[in-house]
Amino acid sequence: MTQRASLAGELKWWQSGIIYQIYPRSFQDSGDDGVGDLRGITARLPYVASLGVGAVWLSPIFTSPMRDFGYDVADYCDIDPLFGTLADFDALVQEAHRLGLKVMLDYVPNHTSSDHEWFQEALQGSHSARRDWYVWRDGAPGGGPPNNWISFFGGPAWTLDPASGQYYLHQFLPSQPDLNWRNPAVRAAMAEVLRFWMRRGVDGFRVDVIWLLAEDERFLDEPVNPAWTPGTVEHARLEHVYTQDQPETHAYVRELRAVLDEFDDCMMVGEIYLPLEKLLPYAGTPEAPMVHLPFNFHLILLPWQAGVVRAFADEYDAACRANGSWPNWVLGNHDQHRFKSRVGAAQYCVAQTLLLTLRGTPTVYYGDEIGLQNVPIPPERMVDPAGLQQPDVPAASRDPERTPMHWDASPNAGFTPPGVTPWLPVDENYAALNVQAQDTDPQSDLNYFRALSRLRREHPALVAGGYRSLETSSAEVFAFRREVGGETLSILLNFGAGTHDLDAPELAALRGGQTLLSSLNDQPGAHDPLRPNEARIVRH
Repeated sequence: MTQRASLAGELKWWQSGIIYQIYPRSFQDSGDDGVGDLRGITARLPYVASLGVGAVWLSPIFTSPMRDFGYDVADYCDIDPLFGTLADFDALVQEAHRLGLKVMLDYVPNHTSSDHEWFQEALQGSHSARRDWYVWRDGAPGGGPPNNWISFFGGPAWTLDPASGQYYLHQFLPSQPDLNWRNPAVRAAMAEVLRFWMRRGVDGFRVDVIWLLAEDERFLDEPVNPAWTPGTVEHARLEHVYTQDQPETHAYVRELRAVLDEFDDCMMVGEIYLPLEKLLPYAGTPEAPMVHLPFNFHLILLPWQAGVVRAFADEYDAACRANGSWPNWVLGNHDQHRFKSRVGAAQYCVAQTLLLTLRGTPTVYYGDEIGLQNVPIPPERMVDPAGLQQPDVPAASRDPERTPMHWDASPNAGFTPPGVTPWLPVDENYAALNVQAQDTDPQSDLNYFRALSRLRREHPALVAGGYRSLETSSAEVFAFRREVGGETLSILLNFGAGTHDLDAPELAALRGGQTLLSSLNDQPGAHDPLRPNEARIVRH
């Protein structure tokens, strides 16, 4: 093994590999009911392995009434029949591991379904043994909810239990009551959930809304957000200083990390929408570690401009080095619109190149590798509660990014048999935009993704190398260098429609370089002008 390869080999799997998120309802239907399932995923794992990714993350598959499509869990230790059985899950894990893929599950610790036996017992009254497993408060002195807290899906975050006269907290649907993480019994039960799945071979977890686990125990009204405007999501009307990122949350996360550390090489990614100064502390310290990867969603939220992206990449990389955490990057997921729709088709390869070449772990959302875009959903087909509860906010619905995978040109794109209605509509362009069509096209989005993942495997600098941005002569160009063990690669990204000479002093080293990959599917000279919307990777 060369020194360079050994440097990459010293990293953990969750540092060196690409994480591939699968939304199970939309990946592959094997049951002919229009909904994807575990057997369907297992059948498609060879395709996933062909992408060169290292792990699959499955959005929730636990027993659920599916009012929020699995994020309302009624039994944390069983599979919903819609998706299959525990035996189906075990078979999936076995096949994934055979193919060299790690398996990650979505862990939802902030709230349960109202159908969960814990909540049903809590409804029996104030003397119930599990009453304190949830967050209960008396109403306001003049009547109504205890305070002004708002649900993420709009409306009050409190619902009255008529039998007891108390309100229970739910930061999402009323059918998703928040667990009371101040209760040690709750924390012990949720720790056992993690152990249950790790004993079945699960390698890691994506932890849902981990920054919401604790609420300020004074239950004060939250201040109004002066920047909020009507027509945008109602949750943003307040500044969430008492429901998010509370000091107690860090202690709870450290407890979860201790549970993971009981097992070999298991990890967790925390879903956290916070600015950097509040995000990175969730990695913890060497003495008191927390999540392995605090999810970095900033590429989703930032304006798509070279200077803005460069400034953030510089800041983030420096901050990760300062606190000893490992970077990670995301362009899309089940809650955010497709990145090709956000940045535009012309910039698709630039964005994909950025994601897979920055220092840190990339997470890829299913279908992004073939260039799926948002799918318009007719009002009568809308199913997402976030959109249904906020009909006047078009951007609230998450349906457009959750539509079925396109496998081939057959009816329903090969996701479900002809004549079966898929749970969400397939994009009308599926006959041209699908895996089968792109698999044999060397210039397809799919094969560009595979070329990028192959470069990551062949060049340790793209995995273990450092990061340094480079000065260019154009505000439309973002260039950076990855280097390790004597190997140096430069990544050149043109965020604009102009052609730009690579004549800045920091790019002089390109003159003796070799182009490894261009998004325009040719082999330009390493120092040739960067063409419109081009991404180029150069070794020198």
